[in-house]
Amino acid sequence: MKTKIVYMGTPHYAKEILATLINADDMEVSLVLTQPDRPVGRKKVLTPPPVKALAVEYDIKVLQPNRLSDEGMFEAIQSANPDYIIVAAFGQILPKNILDIAPCINLHASILPQYRGASPVQQSLLNGDEKTGVTSMLMEEGLDTGDILEIREFVIPEDMRLHALMEQLTEDACELTLSTIRHFKDIKPRKQDESKATLCKKIKKSDGEINFEDAVEIYNKYRAFEGWPGIFASNGCKFDGLKLIECETPHNEYDILSFENESVMVGCARGALMIDTLQPASKKEMSAKAYCVGRGLKVGDLIL
Repeated sequence: MKTKIVYMGTPHYAKEILATLINADDMEVSLVLTQPDRPVGRKKVLTPPPVKALAVEYDIKVLQPNRLSDEGMFEAIQSANPDYIIVAAFGQILPKNILDIAPCINLHASILPQYRGASPVQQSLLNGDEKTGVTSMLMEEGLDTGDILEIREFVIPEDMRLHALMEQLTEDACELTLSTIRHFKDIKPRKQDESKATLCKKIKKSDGEINFEDAVEIYNKYRAFEGWPGIFASNGCKFDGLKLIECETPHNEYDILSFENESVMVGCARGALMIDTLQPASKKEMSAKAYCVGRGLKVGDLIL
């Protein structure tokens, strides 16, 4: 007998976990719930979530409620008669009537109780954490407050950025999902330590704005905000290709310290960064050196 699964999730992370369940010989995914299609890009093309696209490919029934409390959602899930409801980055809190249908297991991309909430992977990079991981947990009505089932940890390389870390955690989450389901009856759930709980908020574009006060803080934002929102100065100039040179020496903020090939070393009130490229507001990206040469900037001048 195959284990019957109802699956809830939305982005790429959730899609890969769904693919793992679909490909498992001892699992049967009979119903998928995901967020509604959203307009994407400048042309606002209505686009299905990655989870929906995969489910449709395998002819699995898909529901896209705005809220799980919408009419018919409880009945649809109940009629699927799942052994487990598996949830990964779904974006909605499950109401009690659905939590009561079957054990609801969430795959959360942090080591709980640290970083409950919407942006755990970014938060681990922002804080310069040495390690992070994925937690499988029993869901309850609170936000990421349920009992811990299993944890898989990962030591973060100092130069690892968001996309590579997300790829690693996705791989770990896929393995952890199967482990937790297959060993569920032998796992003893354990309560989270509420004294260590932290909550992270949804990332806003404004979070990417930087000054040149602390090189470590800037570098961690660069790692955490890869892709979006990126990092940028108050005048809209974007920065990319950063390396942390040192983190203690005091400098004048924005001070050009040296040129190295096409890159520029810039001082912070604490520490220094090597910058490969800049993109002034409403202009094309260019090498940091080309930017400085075009403005007649030399060592000792301020880059902005």
